[in-house]
Amino acid sequence: MSELTLLRPWWLAALPLLAALALWVWRRGPDTGGWQQVMPAPMLEAMRALGHLRGETGRTGLSGLAAAGLIALGLAGPALPRADAPVLAGSGAILIAIDMSPSVATSSALADAQAAAAQILRAANGRSVGLILYSGEAYDVAAPTEDPATLETQIAVLDPETMPGPGSRPAAAFALARQMLTGVADADLVLISDGGGFDAAATAEADRLTGSGARLLILTLSGGAGTPVPPDAFVGLDSVSASAPARAPDPVLRLIAANGSFQRDRAMTALRFRDLGPFVAALALIPLLALFRRTA
Repeated sequence: MSELTLLRPWWLAALPLLAALALWVWRRGPDTGGWQQVMPAPMLEAMRALGHLRGETGRTGLSGLAAAGLIALGLAGPALPRADAPVLAGSGAILIAIDMSPSVATSSALADAQAAAAQILRAANGRSVGLILYSGEAYDVAAPTEDPATLETQIAVLDPETMPGPGSRPAAAFALARQMLTGVADADLVLISDGGGFDAAATAEADRLTGSGARLLILTLSGGAGTPVPPDAFVGLDSVSASAPARAPDPVLRLIAANGSFQRDRAMTALRFRDLGPFVAALALIPLLALFRRTA
C-alpha cells in the first residue's frame, strides 16, 4: 500500500522542456541590457563591480523555471493508495471460453485450463461471469451470473466426454461471445486455448468482437495431444489486450481485477488514492519567493 503512482503522468513531458530552457538560460549568462554582446567578459565584471552595470544575474529566470517544474510535478499527480479505500465490486461481464477440442480435452492441458478458469472466477471482483465451451461448435454453458461460484462445479467436472465432437473452431466461440456481450459495458472475453483452429475466420470474428467494445484476453495452453500447435498461432490477433500462459496468468488476472470504468471515474480515483500533487505544487512558492527579494 506504499507504492507511489502518477494519476496524470503526461504532465511529466513538460520537465525535459523546462530542463532544456534552464540550461539555455544558464549558458546564456547574466543579462546586462545587451552590453554582454559587445564587451569582453573581464570588462563586464569590472563595470559590474564598479556599480555601472546592474543586469540580472540569471537567478530570476532559473527560479521561475524551478517553480514551473514543481508545478508540473504536482500536476502529474503523485499519489499513494489509501489504506482505508472502500472495496468496490466491479461492473460489466466476463466470459470464459475454454477450448475443449480433443487436443486439449485428452491431455494434461485440460487440467491447466480448469485451474486457470478457477483463478479467473476468484479475480472477477464482483463482475458477472459466464462460460462458453467450444470444439467444432461453440455452446453457451452459462450466461453471465453475479454468483461465479455456481460455475466452479461445471468447470471442475470437465472431461474428454464433455464435448466428444472433433475439430476446433475458435471463430464460433468469438461469434457466440459477441452475441452474449451485446450491449454490455466493460465486457471481457478470456479465451483459454492451445491455439488450434486459428485461421482467417477466427481473426475476423475476433476483430468484430473487439470492435463491438469487448476486450479480448488469452491464456495459452501447452502440452496438448496430437499434432503440436505452432507457437505463433496467436500472432494474427492484433486485437488482443493481454496474453499469458495459463500456468502463469497474472498479467491477464490483473486486467480482469482492475475494472475499467472505475479507472476512468475521477470520483473513484479520489476514493482509492491520496493525491499529493497540491502539496508538491505548493513547494513552487519557495523558488518564487526569490522573485520578491529586495536588491540594493
